Amino acid sequence: MAAVTVARLCKEYVGHPGLAVNNVSFTVADGEFMVLLGPSGCGKTSVLRMIAGLEPITSGDLLLNGQRINDVPAKDRDIAMVFQSYALYPHMDVYSNLAFGLRRRGFPKAEIDRRVAAAAAKLGMVPFLKRKPLALSGGQRQRVALGRAIVREPQVFLFDEPLSNLDAAARFTTRNELIKQQKELGTTTIYVTHDQVEAMTMGHRICILNKGEVVQIGRPLDVYQNPADTFVARFLGNPQMNMLKGNVTIEDRRAILEVSGSRIELPAGALPELGKYAATTVIVGVRPEDLYEVEPAGLTPCLVRISARVIAVEPLGAETLLVLTLADSQEEVIAQVGRQTGLRSGASATIALDTTALHLFDPATNKAIPCFDRGGRAL
Repeated sequence: MAAVTVARLCKEYVGHPGLAVNNVSFTVADGEFMVLLGPSGCGKTSVLRMIAGLEPITSGDLLLNGQRINDVPAKDRDIAMVFQSYALYPHMDVYSNLAFGLRRRGFPKAEIDRRVAAAAAKLGMVPFLKRKPLALSGGQRQRVALGRAIVREPQVFLFDEPLSNLDAAARFTTRNELIKQQKELGTTTIYVTHDQVEAMTMGHRICILNKGEVVQIGRPLDVYQNPADTFVARFLGNPQMNMLKGNVTIEDRRAILEVSGSRIELPAGALPELGKYAATTVIVGVRPEDLYEVEPAGLTPCLVRISARVIAVEPLGAETLLVLTLADSQEEVIAQVGRQTGLRSGASATIALDTTALHLFDPATNKAIPCFDRGGRAL
């Protein structure tokens, strides 16, 4: 197995202004599943292709088990890549697709048969070894692409948005299959996606990129609960985090946050960081699941109630989304409530806000103000 270190990696494309990848650094431990997450054009695929050796590195270092491999040809890196398009040979059956790379490397037939049989058994593809790709479903083709990487027994797996061509049902089952296979194989894996569900459910850690730069790295739930800035806060979460205006005042050595006409007294531990924002406006983030139509038992002391008007009601089955405007500020928010809601468009409502789940951001830099730990408690 292997550890991968990316150090100050940069990529510049001829004819394109600026850097597509700008000073990206992260380390993937031996056996770890790292997800590179970000919107289209953020540089995540460029990073993956530089690791694979398919794109030259403009500057920076790439290390495999501590050895610099910037100039090592792709075929000699012992890294296997699974592409978004699967890249299967349409005229070959599944067996031949799985065996092709091994034959090119001169492996004996007995060893090829052993590796192909083992990979096909792991992926449930034994009954389909004589079929050609056109006779397979999208999920089965993806398994063949994964199997072609598995038979190489590489030190590192790279995945470039491998599930984006699948329908919702196939994406769910194949995602679970990939999680299972990575756990069983224990191979170091770097997985690129723009899908936050894939990132949250699959990765041991997430590396979020934006405009070619690393914004935040951490475990999925930690990043979700403690976003580094407003970009991460909005990008993770569906529906995305609500952003409101809040005014900070200091009264009797206590920090007071005023949001849409409601006063929220923050714990004393928040004062050191918020002191410099006294008499100014900050960005207040609150996730839709932290706004309640019906107050949950045991949370009452942590709630403030805000008057609102319902703009739209969106039933989703398991839950319902309420689009609301707040009475005092007229700011628009989304609340994720129970499916049994009786509220209708145009109705007045009182929404409870969980003050322990607030996120505060500097309006000038959009960076998180570090006065709350995970779950919103003051530091």
